[in-house]
Amino acid sequence: MATTISSLTAFSNSENHSSSFTTEYYDYSDYPDYDFGRCVYERHGARFLPTLYAMFFIVGLLGNSLVIWVTVSGVRLRNMTDVCLLNLAIADLLLVCCLPFLAHQAWDEWLFGEAMCKMVLGIYNIVFYCGVFFITLMSIDRYLAIVHAVYAMRARTRSLGMIAAIVTWGAGFLASFPEVVFLKVQYNGTSQFCFPVYSTDPTGLLNSHFWRVFSILKRNILGLLFPLLIMGFCYSQIIWTLLKSQKFKKQAIHVVLVAVAVFVCCWVPYNIALFFKALELLQVYTECNSSKAIVLVLQVTEAIAYSHSCLNPILYVFVGKKFRTNLLRLIGRTPCGLCRLIKVYILQDRIPGSVYSQTTSVDDRSTAM
Repeated sequence: MATTISSLTAFSNSENHSSSFTTEYYDYSDYPDYDFGRCVYERHGARFLPTLYAMFFIVGLLGNSLVIWVTVSGVRLRNMTDVCLLNLAIADLLLVCCLPFLAHQAWDEWLFGEAMCKMVLGIYNIVFYCGVFFITLMSIDRYLAIVHAVYAMRARTRSLGMIAAIVTWGAGFLASFPEVVFLKVQYNGTSQFCFPVYSTDPTGLLNSHFWRVFSILKRNILGLLFPLLIMGFCYSQIIWTLLKSQKFKKQAIHVVLVAVAVFVCCWVPYNIALFFKALELLQVYTECNSSKAIVLVLQVTEAIAYSHSCLNPILYVFVGKKFRTNLLRLIGRTPCGLCRLIKVYILQDRIPGSVYSQTTSVDDRSTAM
């Protein structure tokens, strides 16, 4: 789905030192086995994160590339829905393309240099937010198409969709600050990692501790709270409108509920874990065991959040009848034995309507959401 600030963790020197030593890591960089007199953070993520990231990369690369191919070649961006689907697929594709770098960092260390650190992690931060924002934009698009169908005919044009997409990319870029500014490669003992290294302003008010807490709370608000409120309103109105429709079908409600449930299951656990990390940074939790537990939960829940980039093509595109029609037409032009097998499978037509099919009329919306 946007960027995340992944979990931050603090290590303190022993009491014999005159000052405390603090550092922060992204979840995917994992945590070195260093004991600074307070807590030893074991590298649990090195055991499972590379495998998960590799799986998400393969599935996400294939799924989102297929969506982009069909949308550009088959649909040709006729309305706002097409524009939203294309941009969501681009954001998800960019995100999963960052995962091989993060997998290597979780397994070992960052070996790709300062420039790649800023570029890869900068893109990662931007598209992480953009993915969530485009999902939110699509809920607004569906709300207009179903609840305000007459007005939607004028509002959901391709031109307005492109303007909305540009604004959304700009919002994702702005939301990625200040993390993208402070990205750099840092050495810890014999290893090096890529993560934001926050500096302190001359007044001393905006220190590194402030930026850590600010980044986490910003992630909670922009990455979950606001999108969830907007989606909750839009989809509740959609469900209410469908219930009043004479051609109402339970399948349409089920598809909407599945889309919302998947978003909640992927994003809420990670944001809750982030919030507990903010409490730790505010010294509400100071025990070593709780800090270790938060670090491990953050690694697991962030990996779950990544999986949403692989599920988006299935939730919003693949199950749509129009998408499958365009896919069959494009496959028919491709001389490939494997493509013919795919075509036979799709022709079975066993999958119900998508949340985001291209239908917009009142008559069609109950059967092809």
